[in-house]
Amino acid sequence: MESSLALLGLLSTEPSYGYDLKHDYDRWFGAEKPLAFGQVYATLARLVKNGLIELLGDEAGSGPERKRYDITPTGRERVQQWLFTPDTPSEAMQSNLFAKAVIAILLGQDTAELLEAQRAEHMRRMRELTQQKRGASFATVLLCDHALFHIEADLRWIDLTAARLEELTEEVASA
Repeated sequence: MESSLALLGLLSTEPSYGYDLKHDYDRWFGAEKPLAFGQVYATLARLVKNGLIELLGDEAGSGPERKRYDITPTGRERVQQWLFTPDTPSEAMQSNLFAKAVIAILLGQDTAELLEAQRAEHMRRMRELTQQKRGASFATVLLCDHALFHIEADLRWIDLTAARLEELTEEVASA
């Protein structure tokens, strides 16, 4: 996910401070990987430079001055464009799992063992995500479901590859 567009989208709801935007981002999108404050302020500076947001002013407080930002009409257009441009499912047919399987074959390693270890790790992560869903907010449940569906797809691929491992081994060996 592109954090700059998510921050821009959050700022579309109302003028805000960088500190508050960071916390809103982390609440909605950063459960697994919160944004660093430095990244938020660097992104805000870039959005100002690109004319997508504007600085409304500085406010003195007990700490450093707080800067309040608002989205510009150009920024609102950019959010609308982003929202309604469908994401293309992974364009690259590059897969770390596939690369590991091929390299294992090339090195004469036990590729079935590698696939089984990967299956075990995927199952561990599925259990973790399923546990995370218990008592979680609806938004968190949906995020976990998204991750679970991707893991399920990987598990189907692992099963298919394991079933066709002899054929893959022959093809890699003859290349």
